[in-house]
Amino acid sequence: MIPGPGSDAVLLTHMSECIDRIREYTAGDRTRFEASRLVQDAVMRNLQTLTESSQRLSDSIKATEPQVPWRELVGFRNVIVHGYLGIDIEAVWLVVEKDLPPLAAAIARMVARTSHED
Repeated sequence: MIPGPGSDAVLLTHMSECIDRIREYTAGDRTRFEASRLVQDAVMRNLQTLTESSQRLSDSIKATEPQVPWRELVGFRNVIVHGYLGIDIEAVWLVVEKDLPPLAAAIARMVARTSHED
């Protein structure tokens, strides 16, 4: 995929869908998340996919949301991908609970920007 507004729109939609799936799987319920390895695996897979997509966004679209910790997203992706034997489920839940809502809002704003560019 060639970086730019067209690919940014596709990637942002994909990221938004990952967040929607995480919300669906957890229903915002920590107990549900902690009680099911299936839910944990599904959440971590969607977090991995989301962070992979974030790496492919253009620098220009990322610059529109400077408060998003883009580098930390890459670092979190590396933990998920390479640290699978030592993943802290509590830390993953904190990401879901605290970090996804502002990221979802930022993605929605970026989607709106890319739709205005078309």
